[in-house]
Amino acid sequence: MISEKVRISVYGADQICASCVGAPGSKDTFEWLQAAIGRKYMTEGITYEYIDIDETPATDIQKQFIDQIEADELFYPLVLINDEIVAEGIPRLKDIYRVLDTYRIKQQNV
Repeated sequence: MISEKVRISVYGADQICASCVGAPGSKDTFEWLQAAIGRKYMTEGITYEYIDIDETPATDIQKQFIDQIEADELFYPLVLINDEIVAEGIPRLKDIYRVLDTYRIKQQNV
């Protein structure tokens, strides 16, 4: 699956997930991901969105993921790339990079 546009969504809340005690908060994770991805990849084709699970969802897909988080079926922060779950709880860059590589996003010149 190759796409020119990649949307990275992070679902989270101000309160830290009960199973993620000691981990950074959701918004910190969102900012960290943007910085880490920006160091490795050219980011002109990547958009980011933060979805606060305590606010009214904007779409049906967002509502479905928020419902699963509230039912403890998924942990937050929940990271999706084009609506595909790639990490939950404490995300691992290695897993996120692996999915980004499938979209053939150009890497930064090192």
